[in-house]
Amino acid sequence: MEKELVGRLEAAVARLEALVVAESRAAPPGLVADEPDAVDPAIAAFDELVQNYLRRLSAAADKIGSKVQETTKILAEAFSVLKELLVKAKQCQKPDLAGLQEFLKPLNEVILKASALAEGKRTEFFNHLKTSADSLTALAWVAYLGKDLGMSMPTSHVEESWQMAEFYNNKILVEYRNRDANHVEWAKALKELYIPGLRDYVKKFYPLGIVWGSSGAAVLSSSATTPVAKGPPGRGPPAPPPPHSTALFASEAATSQSKEGMPAVFQEISSGRSVTSGIAGVVAATEKGSRASSFSFCKEGPPKLELQMGRKWVVENQIGKKNLVIDDCDSRQTVYIYGCRDSVLQIKGKVNNITIDKCTKMGTVFMDVVAACEIVNCNAVEVQCQGSASAPTISIDNTSGCQLYLCKHSLGASITTAKSSEINVLVPSAGPDSDWLLSCLLSIVLAGMLNAMQSASANQLCTLPLALFPASIAVVEHALPQQFAHSFKSGQFVTTPVSHSGG
Repeated sequence: MEKELVGRLEAAVARLEALVVAESRAAPPGLVADEPDAVDPAIAAFDELVQNYLRRLSAAADKIGSKVQETTKILAEAFSVLKELLVKAKQCQKPDLAGLQEFLKPLNEVILKASALAEGKRTEFFNHLKTSADSLTALAWVAYLGKDLGMSMPTSHVEESWQMAEFYNNKILVEYRNRDANHVEWAKALKELYIPGLRDYVKKFYPLGIVWGSSGAAVLSSSATTPVAKGPPGRGPPAPPPPHSTALFASEAATSQSKEGMPAVFQEISSGRSVTSGIAGVVAATEKGSRASSFSFCKEGPPKLELQMGRKWVVENQIGKKNLVIDDCDSRQTVYIYGCRDSVLQIKGKVNNITIDKCTKMGTVFMDVVAACEIVNCNAVEVQCQGSASAPTISIDNTSGCQLYLCKHSLGASITTAKSSEINVLVPSAGPDSDWLLSCLLSIVLAGMLNAMQSASANQLCTLPLALFPASIAVVEHALPQQFAHSFKSGQFVTTPVSHSGG
Protein backbone atom coordinates (compact mmCIF):
# COMPACT_ATOMS: atom_id res chain seq x y z
CA MET A 1 0.00 0.00 0.00
CA GLU A 2 2.76 2.40 0.97
CA LYS A 3 4.79 1.62 -2.17
CA GLU A 4 1.74 2.27 -4.35
CA LEU A 5 1.08 5.65 -2.66
CA VAL A 6 4.72 6.70 -3.02
CA GLY A 7 4.66 5.73 -6.68
CA ARG A 8 1.55 7.79 -7.36
CA LEU A 9 3.06 10.84 -5.62
CA GLU A 10 6.29 10.58 -7.61
CA ALA A 11 4.31 10.35 -10.84
CA ALA A 12 2.28 13.43 -9.93
CA VAL A 13 5.42 15.40 -9.10
CA ALA A 14 7.00 14.40 -12.39
CA ARG A 15 3.94 15.60 -14.34
CA LEU A 16 3.95 18.95 -12.50
CA GLU A 17 7.64 19.49 -13.21
CA ALA A 18 7.06 18.75 -16.88
CA LEU A 19 4.23 21.28 -17.03
CA VAL A 20 6.37 23.99 -15.39
CA VAL A 21 9.20 23.42 -17.86
CA ALA A 22 6.83 23.50 -20.84
CA GLU A 23 5.15 26.73 -19.73
CA SER A 24 8.46 28.49 -19.06
CA ARG A 25 9.63 27.63 -22.58
CA ALA A 26 6.39 28.80 -24.20
CA ALA A 27 5.99 32.04 -22.19
CA PRO A 28 7.28 35.23 -23.88
CA PRO A 29 10.19 37.07 -22.24
CA GLY A 30 9.18 39.17 -19.27
CA LEU A 31 5.86 37.39 -18.61
CA VAL A 32 7.11 35.28 -15.72
CA ALA A 33 8.78 38.34 -14.14
CA ASP A 34 5.54 40.30 -14.34
CA GLU A 35 3.40 37.68 -12.59
CA PRO A 36 4.38 38.66 -9.01
CA ASP A 37 3.22 42.24 -9.66
CA ALA A 38 -0.21 41.02 -10.74
CA VAL A 39 -0.78 39.38 -7.35
CA ASP A 40 1.14 41.91 -5.25
CA PRO A 41 -1.17 42.86 -2.34
CA ALA A 42 -0.09 46.51 -2.58
CA ILE A 43 -0.96 46.71 -6.29
CA ALA A 44 -4.25 44.86 -5.75
CA ALA A 45 -5.12 47.29 -2.95
CA PHE A 46 -4.29 50.22 -5.24
CA ASP A 47 -6.73 48.91 -7.85
CA GLU A 48 -9.34 48.65 -5.12
CA LEU A 49 -8.61 52.25 -4.07
CA VAL A 50 -9.21 53.46 -7.61
CA GLN A 51 -12.32 51.33 -7.92
CA ASN A 52 -13.90 52.55 -4.68
CA TYR A 53 -13.00 56.24 -4.75
CA LEU A 54 -11.93 57.41 -8.19
CA ARG A 55 -14.93 55.91 -9.96
CA ARG A 56 -17.27 57.89 -7.71
CA LEU A 57 -15.35 61.08 -8.47
CA SER A 58 -15.43 60.43 -12.23
CA ALA A 59 -19.18 59.78 -12.13
CA ALA A 60 -19.80 63.16 -10.51
CA ALA A 61 -17.48 64.88 -13.01
CA ASP A 62 -19.32 63.32 -15.96
CA LYS A 63 -22.56 64.87 -14.72
CA ILE A 64 -20.94 68.31 -14.45
CA GLY A 65 -18.96 68.11 -17.70
CA SER A 66 -16.83 70.95 -19.10
CA LYS A 67 -13.48 71.68 -17.44
CA VAL A 68 -14.37 69.68 -14.33
CA GLN A 69 -14.60 66.53 -16.40
CA GLU A 70 -11.32 67.37 -18.11
CA THR A 71 -9.36 67.94 -14.90
CA THR A 72 -10.83 64.77 -13.38
CA LYS A 73 -9.57 62.75 -16.36
CA ILE A 74 -6.10 64.22 -15.81
CA LEU A 75 -6.32 63.27 -12.14
CA ALA A 76 -7.27 59.71 -13.10
CA GLU A 77 -4.31 59.65 -15.48
CA ALA A 78 -2.01 60.69 -12.63
CA PHE A 79 -3.20 57.80 -10.47
CA SER A 80 -2.62 55.45 -13.39
CA VAL A 81 0.94 56.74 -13.73
CA LEU A 82 1.44 56.30 -9.99
CA LYS A 83 0.50 52.63 -10.28
CA GLU A 84 3.03 52.19 -13.09
CA LEU A 85 5.73 53.73 -10.88
CA LEU A 86 4.89 51.38 -8.00
CA VAL A 87 5.27 48.39 -10.31
CA LYS A 88 8.41 49.77 -11.95
CA ALA A 89 10.09 50.49 -8.61
CA LYS A 90 10.21 46.80 -7.71
CA GLN A 91 12.12 46.14 -10.91
CA CYS A 92 14.72 48.87 -10.26
CA GLN A 93 17.36 49.56 -7.70
CA LYS A 94 16.99 52.53 -5.38
CA PRO A 95 18.15 55.57 -7.42
CA ASP A 96 20.21 58.59 -6.49
CA LEU A 97 18.68 62.08 -6.69
CA ALA A 98 19.39 62.44 -10.40
CA GLY A 99 17.88 59.06 -11.10
CA LEU A 100 14.85 59.90 -8.96
CA GLN A 101 14.21 62.96 -11.12
CA GLU A 102 14.08 60.77 -14.22
CA PHE A 103 11.92 58.20 -12.43
CA LEU A 104 9.33 60.82 -11.44
CA LYS A 105 9.26 62.54 -14.82
CA PRO A 106 6.04 60.85 -16.09
CA LEU A 107 4.17 61.81 -12.92
CA ASN A 108 5.51 65.34 -13.01
CA GLU A 109 4.32 65.81 -16.59
CA VAL A 110 0.75 64.91 -15.62
CA ILE A 111 0.83 67.22 -12.59
CA LEU A 112 2.05 70.08 -14.79
CA LYS A 113 -0.82 69.38 -17.19
CA ALA A 114 -3.33 69.80 -14.35
CA SER A 115 -1.59 72.98 -13.15
CA ALA A 116 -1.65 74.48 -16.65
CA LEU A 117 -5.40 73.91 -16.82
CA ALA A 118 -5.86 75.98 -13.64
CA GLU A 119 -3.69 78.89 -14.84
CA GLY A 120 -4.79 82.03 -16.65
CA LYS A 121 -8.08 83.84 -16.19
CA ARG A 122 -10.39 82.59 -13.48
CA THR A 123 -13.27 80.67 -14.99
CA GLU A 124 -16.53 79.45 -13.52
CA PHE A 125 -14.81 76.25 -12.40
CA PHE A 126 -11.58 77.79 -11.11
CA ASN A 127 -11.97 76.28 -7.64
CA HIS A 128 -12.45 72.80 -9.12
CA LEU A 129 -9.37 73.13 -11.31
CA LYS A 130 -7.26 74.52 -8.48
CA THR A 131 -8.36 71.83 -6.04
CA SER A 132 -7.55 69.07 -8.51
CA ALA A 133 -4.13 70.52 -9.43
CA ASP A 134 -3.06 71.17 -5.83
CA SER A 135 -4.25 67.76 -4.65
CA LEU A 136 -2.02 65.93 -7.13
CA THR A 137 1.08 66.97 -5.22
CA ALA A 138 0.02 64.30 -2.72
CA LEU A 139 1.13 61.66 -5.23
CA ALA A 140 4.72 62.84 -4.84
CA TRP A 141 5.01 60.74 -1.67
CA VAL A 142 6.72 58.23 -3.97
CA ALA A 143 9.75 60.55 -3.97
CA TYR A 144 10.50 59.88 -0.31
CA LEU A 145 14.01 58.43 0.01
CA GLY A 146 14.71 59.19 3.65
CA LYS A 147 14.04 61.67 6.42
CA ASP A 148 17.37 63.44 5.87
CA LEU A 149 16.39 64.77 2.43
CA GLY A 150 13.98 67.50 3.50
CA MET A 151 10.64 65.80 2.79
CA SER A 152 7.85 64.70 5.10
CA MET A 153 7.10 61.03 5.66
CA PRO A 154 4.78 59.59 2.97
CA THR A 155 1.61 59.57 5.09
CA SER A 156 2.26 63.08 6.40
CA HIS A 157 3.00 64.32 2.89
CA VAL A 158 -0.39 63.12 1.66
CA GLU A 159 -2.16 64.86 4.55
CA GLU A 160 -0.23 68.12 4.11
CA SER A 161 -0.85 68.20 0.36
CA TRP A 162 -4.57 67.74 0.83
CA GLN A 163 -4.67 70.55 3.39
CA MET A 164 -3.35 72.86 0.69
CA ALA A 165 -6.03 71.73 -1.77
CA GLU A 166 -8.82 71.78 0.79
CA PHE A 167 -8.81 75.59 0.84
CA TYR A 168 -10.40 75.59 -2.63
CA ASN A 169 -12.41 72.43 -2.06
CA ASN A 170 -14.25 74.09 0.81
CA LYS A 171 -15.12 76.98 -1.49
CA ILE A 172 -16.88 74.52 -3.80
CA LEU A 173 -18.90 73.11 -0.91
CA VAL A 174 -19.97 76.58 0.21
CA GLU A 175 -20.74 77.87 -3.30
CA TYR A 176 -22.83 74.89 -4.45
CA ARG A 177 -24.26 73.74 -1.14
CA ASN A 178 -27.80 74.81 -2.04
CA ARG A 179 -27.35 75.05 -5.82
CA ASP A 180 -26.08 71.83 -7.37
CA ALA A 181 -25.66 68.49 -5.62
CA ASN A 182 -23.31 67.21 -8.34
CA HIS A 183 -20.62 69.76 -7.44
CA VAL A 184 -20.99 68.92 -3.74
CA GLU A 185 -20.67 65.22 -4.56
CA TRP A 186 -17.53 65.90 -6.62
CA ALA A 187 -15.88 67.85 -3.80
CA LYS A 188 -16.73 65.21 -1.20
CA ALA A 189 -15.56 62.38 -3.45
CA LEU A 190 -12.26 64.13 -4.13
CA LYS A 191 -11.58 64.59 -0.43
CA GLU A 192 -12.38 60.95 0.35
CA LEU A 193 -10.05 59.85 -2.45
CA TYR A 194 -7.16 61.38 -0.50
CA ILE A 195 -8.47 61.37 3.06
CA PRO A 196 -8.94 58.58 4.06
CA GLY A 197 -8.34 56.77 0.72
CA LEU A 198 -4.76 57.45 -0.36
CA ARG A 199 -3.59 58.31 3.16
CA ASP A 200 -4.66 54.96 4.60
CA TYR A 201 -3.30 53.10 1.60
CA VAL A 202 0.15 54.67 1.95
CA LYS A 203 0.10 54.19 5.70
CA LYS A 204 -0.59 50.47 5.30
CA PHE A 205 1.67 49.51 2.39
CA TYR A 206 4.35 52.23 2.11
CA PRO A 207 4.78 53.91 5.53
CA LEU A 208 8.54 54.30 4.96
CA GLY A 209 8.40 55.08 1.27
CA ILE A 210 8.29 53.20 -2.00
CA VAL A 211 9.63 49.63 -2.12
CA TRP A 212 12.62 49.32 -4.46
CA GLY A 213 13.95 46.11 -5.93
CA SER A 214 17.08 44.61 -4.37
CA SER A 215 18.28 43.79 -7.86
CA GLY A 216 17.47 44.93 -11.35
CA ALA A 217 18.28 47.85 -13.59
CA ALA A 218 19.44 51.14 -12.11
CA VAL A 219 17.43 54.28 -12.82
CA LEU A 220 19.64 56.67 -14.77
CA SER A 221 19.09 60.36 -15.39
CA SER A 222 18.60 61.55 -18.95
CA SER A 223 21.94 63.38 -18.81
CA ALA A 224 23.72 60.13 -17.97
CA THR A 225 22.28 58.39 -21.04
CA THR A 226 22.67 61.25 -23.54
CA PRO A 227 25.70 60.87 -25.81
CA VAL A 228 28.16 63.75 -25.91
CA ALA A 229 28.51 65.35 -29.34
CA LYS A 230 32.02 65.78 -30.64
CA GLY A 231 33.05 68.59 -32.96
CA PRO A 232 34.98 68.15 -36.17
CA PRO A 233 38.74 67.51 -35.80
CA GLY A 234 40.82 70.63 -35.43
CA ARG A 235 37.91 72.92 -34.54
CA GLY A 236 38.17 72.81 -30.78
CA PRO A 237 35.54 71.65 -28.32
CA PRO A 238 31.85 71.73 -29.31
CA ALA A 239 29.61 74.61 -28.31
CA PRO A 240 27.86 74.26 -24.95
CA PRO A 241 24.37 72.72 -25.05
CA PRO A 242 21.34 75.06 -25.14
CA PRO A 243 19.86 76.15 -21.82
CA HIS A 244 17.55 73.75 -20.06
CA SER A 245 13.95 73.89 -21.18
CA THR A 246 11.95 76.54 -19.41
CA ALA A 247 9.29 73.95 -18.73
CA LEU A 248 11.63 72.59 -16.06
CA PHE A 249 12.18 74.95 -13.16
CA ALA A 250 15.82 76.01 -13.65
CA SER A 251 16.16 79.40 -12.06
CA GLU A 252 19.28 80.60 -10.27
CA ALA A 253 17.55 80.14 -6.96
CA ALA A 254 17.03 76.47 -7.70
CA THR A 255 20.73 75.95 -8.37
CA SER A 256 22.04 77.86 -5.38
CA GLN A 257 23.92 76.03 -2.68
CA SER A 258 21.20 76.75 -0.14
CA LYS A 259 18.96 74.19 -1.84
CA GLU A 260 20.27 70.68 -1.63
CA GLY A 261 18.82 67.21 -1.46
CA MET A 262 15.14 66.61 -2.10
CA PRO A 263 14.06 70.28 -2.48
CA ALA A 264 16.61 70.71 -5.27
CA VAL A 265 15.26 67.67 -7.08
CA PHE A 266 11.74 69.00 -7.08
CA GLN A 267 12.78 72.48 -8.12
CA GLU A 268 14.30 70.86 -11.18
CA ILE A 269 11.30 68.70 -12.10
CA SER A 270 8.63 71.31 -11.44
CA SER A 271 7.68 74.62 -12.99
CA GLY A 272 4.25 75.31 -11.43
CA ARG A 273 4.08 77.16 -8.11
CA SER A 274 1.44 74.87 -6.71
CA VAL A 275 3.41 71.78 -7.72
CA THR A 276 6.67 73.00 -6.21
CA SER A 277 5.18 74.27 -2.99
CA GLY A 278 3.34 71.02 -2.43
CA ILE A 279 6.30 68.74 -3.09
CA ALA A 280 9.31 70.39 -1.53
CA GLY A 281 9.69 72.24 1.72
CA VAL A 282 11.26 75.56 0.79
CA VAL A 283 12.23 78.23 3.29
CA ALA A 284 9.84 81.16 3.58
CA ALA A 285 12.22 83.73 2.13
CA THR A 286 12.85 81.70 -1.01
CA GLU A 287 9.16 80.94 -1.45
CA LYS A 288 8.35 84.62 -1.16
CA GLY A 289 10.96 85.49 -3.79
CA SER A 290 9.72 82.93 -6.29
CA ARG A 291 6.12 84.00 -5.76
CA ALA A 292 6.86 87.70 -6.15
CA SER A 293 8.84 87.15 -9.33
CA SER A 294 5.97 85.28 -10.95
CA PHE A 295 3.69 88.30 -11.20
CA SER A 296 5.70 89.87 -14.01
CA PHE A 297 4.66 87.08 -16.37
CA CYS A 298 1.02 88.14 -16.53
CA LYS A 299 -0.07 88.43 -20.15
CA GLU A 300 -1.26 91.94 -20.90
CA GLY A 301 -4.21 92.48 -23.19
CA PRO A 302 -6.34 95.52 -24.00
CA PRO A 303 -7.59 97.47 -20.97
CA LYS A 304 -11.22 96.81 -20.03
CA LEU A 305 -13.77 98.33 -17.68
CA GLU A 306 -17.15 96.98 -18.72
CA LEU A 307 -20.27 95.16 -17.57
CA GLN A 308 -20.64 91.76 -19.24
CA MET A 309 -24.03 90.04 -19.61
CA GLY A 310 -25.45 92.42 -17.04
CA ARG A 311 -23.94 90.38 -14.20
CA LYS A 312 -20.17 90.73 -14.16
CA TRP A 313 -17.99 93.85 -14.05
CA VAL A 314 -14.64 93.18 -15.70
CA VAL A 315 -11.66 95.42 -14.94
CA GLU A 316 -8.60 94.19 -16.81
CA ASN A 317 -5.09 95.39 -17.69
CA GLN A 318 -5.48 98.90 -16.28
CA ILE A 319 -2.02 100.44 -15.93
CA GLY A 320 -1.42 103.70 -14.06
CA LYS A 321 -5.13 104.64 -13.87
CA LYS A 322 -5.87 106.34 -10.54
CA ASN A 323 -9.50 107.31 -11.12
CA LEU A 324 -11.32 104.11 -12.07
CA VAL A 325 -14.92 104.08 -10.80
CA ILE A 326 -17.81 101.60 -10.89
CA ASP A 327 -20.91 103.45 -9.74
CA ASP A 328 -23.84 101.73 -11.47
CA CYS A 329 -23.86 98.36 -9.70
CA ASP A 330 -26.21 96.22 -7.61
CA SER A 331 -26.04 93.26 -5.23
CA ARG A 332 -26.50 90.66 -8.00
CA GLN A 333 -23.36 91.68 -9.85
CA THR A 334 -19.77 90.56 -9.34
CA VAL A 335 -16.52 92.46 -9.93
CA TYR A 336 -13.46 90.75 -11.39
CA ILE A 337 -10.19 92.73 -11.39
CA TYR A 338 -7.38 91.11 -13.37
CA GLY A 339 -3.86 92.07 -14.40
CA CYS A 340 -4.00 95.69 -13.21
CA ARG A 341 -0.98 97.65 -12.01
CA ASP A 342 -0.40 101.02 -10.31
CA SER A 343 -4.11 101.84 -10.39
CA VAL A 344 -6.97 102.72 -8.02
CA LEU A 345 -10.54 101.46 -8.39
CA GLN A 346 -13.53 102.68 -6.38
CA ILE A 347 -16.70 100.57 -6.29
CA LYS A 348 -19.73 102.58 -5.23
CA GLY A 349 -22.69 100.56 -4.04
CA LYS A 350 -23.23 96.95 -2.99
CA VAL A 351 -22.02 94.05 -5.14
CA ASN A 352 -22.20 90.28 -4.70
CA ASN A 353 -18.51 89.40 -4.91
CA ILE A 354 -15.14 91.05 -5.63
CA THR A 355 -12.12 89.15 -6.95
CA ILE A 356 -8.69 90.75 -7.35
CA ASP A 357 -6.45 88.47 -9.40
CA LYS A 358 -2.81 88.86 -10.49
CA CYS A 359 -2.60 92.58 -9.73
CA THR A 360 0.41 94.59 -8.58
CA LYS A 361 0.29 97.81 -6.56
CA MET A 362 -3.46 97.98 -7.04
CA GLY A 363 -5.73 99.95 -4.71
CA THR A 364 -9.40 98.94 -4.38
CA VAL A 365 -12.00 100.83 -2.36
CA PHE A 366 -15.49 99.34 -2.01
CA MET A 367 -18.65 99.91 -0.02
CA ASP A 368 -20.43 96.60 0.62
CA VAL A 369 -20.05 92.98 -0.53
CA VAL A 370 -22.71 90.31 -0.07
CA ALA A 371 -20.50 87.19 -0.31
CA ALA A 372 -16.75 87.77 -0.19
CA CYS A 373 -13.78 89.80 -1.31
CA GLU A 374 -11.06 87.53 -2.71
CA ILE A 375 -7.43 88.54 -3.28
CA VAL A 376 -5.38 85.93 -5.19
CA ASN A 377 -1.95 85.88 -6.87
CA CYS A 378 -1.32 89.55 -6.08
CA ASN A 379 1.67 91.62 -5.04
CA ALA A 380 1.63 94.81 -2.92
CA VAL A 381 -2.08 95.59 -3.08
CA GLU A 382 -4.30 97.73 -0.86
CA VAL A 383 -7.98 97.04 -0.17
CA GLN A 384 -10.30 99.30 1.80
CA CYS A 385 -13.79 98.54 3.14
CA GLN A 386 -16.02 101.59 3.69
CA GLY A 387 -19.67 100.51 3.76
CA SER A 388 -22.13 99.93 6.56
CA ALA A 389 -22.12 96.15 6.04
CA SER A 390 -18.81 95.79 4.14
CA ALA A 391 -17.56 92.22 3.54
CA PRO A 392 -18.51 89.19 5.66
CA THR A 393 -15.55 87.21 4.28
CA ILE A 394 -12.15 88.34 3.01
CA SER A 395 -9.93 85.67 1.45
CA ILE A 396 -6.22 86.23 0.67
CA ASP A 397 -4.41 83.50 -1.23
CA ASN A 398 -0.91 83.28 -2.75
CA THR A 399 -0.31 86.98 -2.22
CA SER A 400 2.85 88.81 -1.21
CA GLY A 401 2.04 92.13 0.47
CA CYS A 402 -1.51 93.26 1.24
CA GLN A 403 -2.67 96.27 3.22
CA LEU A 404 -6.26 95.72 4.34
CA TYR A 405 -8.16 98.72 5.71
CA LEU A 406 -11.31 97.90 7.69
CA CYS A 407 -13.87 100.47 8.75
CA LYS A 408 -15.70 100.13 12.07
CA HIS A 409 -18.62 98.36 10.36
CA SER A 410 -16.44 95.61 8.88
CA LEU A 411 -14.52 94.57 11.98
CA GLY A 412 -16.59 91.37 12.19
CA ALA A 413 -15.32 90.14 8.81
CA SER A 414 -13.75 86.69 8.64
CA ILE A 415 -10.25 86.90 7.11
CA THR A 416 -8.78 83.73 5.59
CA THR A 417 -5.17 83.57 4.38
CA ALA A 418 -3.23 80.84 2.58
CA LYS A 419 0.29 80.82 1.14
CA SER A 420 0.57 84.59 1.71
CA SER A 421 3.00 86.91 3.43
CA GLU A 422 3.19 90.51 4.67
CA ILE A 423 -0.53 90.81 5.38
CA ASN A 424 -1.33 93.87 7.50
CA VAL A 425 -4.80 94.82 8.70
CA LEU A 426 -5.47 98.40 9.79
CA VAL A 427 -8.51 99.06 11.94
CA PRO A 428 -9.87 102.29 13.46
CA SER A 429 -9.47 102.92 17.15
CA ALA A 430 -12.37 103.71 19.45
CA GLY A 431 -11.84 107.46 19.11
CA PRO A 432 -14.34 109.90 17.56
CA ASP A 433 -12.20 110.26 14.42
CA SER A 434 -12.24 106.54 13.67
CA ASP A 435 -13.98 106.84 10.32
CA TRP A 436 -11.46 106.30 7.50
CA LEU A 437 -12.29 109.31 5.37
CA LEU A 438 -12.40 111.59 8.40
CA SER A 439 -9.07 110.18 9.62
CA CYS A 440 -7.45 110.76 6.25
CA LEU A 441 -8.65 114.37 6.04
CA LEU A 442 -7.74 115.12 9.65
CA SER A 443 -4.24 113.70 9.27
CA ILE A 444 -3.62 115.74 6.12
CA VAL A 445 -4.67 118.94 7.87
CA LEU A 446 -2.53 118.17 10.89
CA ALA A 447 0.48 117.49 8.70
CA GLY A 448 0.03 120.74 6.78
CA MET A 449 -0.55 118.87 3.54
CA LEU A 450 -3.38 120.95 2.12
CA ASN A 451 -1.64 120.97 -1.23
CA ALA A 452 -2.04 117.19 -1.41
CA MET A 453 -5.75 117.56 -0.79
CA GLN A 454 -6.06 120.07 -3.61
CA SER A 455 -4.14 117.95 -6.10
CA ALA A 456 -5.59 114.56 -5.18
CA SER A 457 -9.05 113.36 -6.05
CA ALA A 458 -11.46 112.11 -3.42
CA ASN A 459 -10.73 108.56 -4.50
CA GLN A 460 -7.01 109.01 -3.95
CA LEU A 461 -7.47 110.60 -0.51
CA CYS A 462 -8.90 107.34 0.76
CA THR A 463 -5.85 105.39 -0.35
CA LEU A 464 -2.96 107.66 0.62
CA PRO A 465 -0.05 105.72 2.16
CA LEU A 466 -0.20 105.48 5.91
CA ALA A 467 3.42 106.61 6.09
CA LEU A 468 2.26 110.14 5.23
CA PHE A 469 -0.02 110.28 8.27
CA PRO A 470 1.14 111.67 11.61
CA ALA A 471 1.27 109.55 14.72
CA SER A 472 -2.00 111.04 15.96
CA ILE A 473 -4.13 109.24 13.35
CA ALA A 474 -6.66 107.00 15.12
CA VAL A 475 -5.83 103.67 13.53
CA VAL A 476 -4.21 100.49 14.78
CA GLU A 477 -2.16 98.21 12.54
CA HIS A 478 -2.13 94.43 13.01
CA ALA A 479 0.24 92.08 11.18
CA LEU A 480 -1.30 88.68 10.47
CA PRO A 481 1.07 85.80 11.30
CA GLN A 482 2.66 83.77 8.53
CA GLN A 483 4.67 81.38 10.69
CA PHE A 484 3.14 78.80 13.02
CA ALA A 485 4.36 76.37 15.65
CA HIS A 486 2.80 72.92 15.94
CA SER A 487 2.99 70.96 19.18
CA PHE A 488 1.50 67.60 20.11
CA LYS A 489 -0.62 67.87 23.24
CA SER A 490 -3.31 65.62 24.69
CA GLY A 491 -3.37 63.35 21.68
CA GLN A 492 -3.62 66.05 19.01
CA PHE A 493 -1.57 68.80 17.39
CA VAL A 494 -2.07 72.34 18.66
CA THR A 495 -1.14 75.15 16.27
CA THR A 496 -0.16 78.60 17.50
CA PRO A 497 1.27 81.60 15.61
CA VAL A 498 4.95 82.31 16.11
CA SER A 499 5.69 85.64 17.76
CA HIS A 500 9.07 87.36 17.85
CA SER A 501 10.13 89.72 20.59
CA GLY A 502 13.16 91.97 20.57
CA GLY A 503 15.79 91.64 23.26
